Amino acid sequence: MKVKERLRALRAERRETQKQVAEAIGIKERHYQFFEHGKHLPSLENAWKLADHFNVTVDYLIGRTDDR
Repeated sequence: MKVKERLRALRAERRETQKQVAEAIGIKERHYQFFEHGKHLPSLENAWKLADHFNVTVDYLIGRTDDR
């Protein structure tokens, strides 16, 4: 599973909007949308923030493992 798919699935589980996730990690909504559309990968810093926000590991987020 790719990063964009993981992000969509995690966001859907929490029933959050893209705007809510973007605000939670301190970026603009459009920037987050690029992650979900696969146009950009999150920087390491943003990957940490996203993993913390969704309570998963960075390895899970990037698809290295299925263990959250």
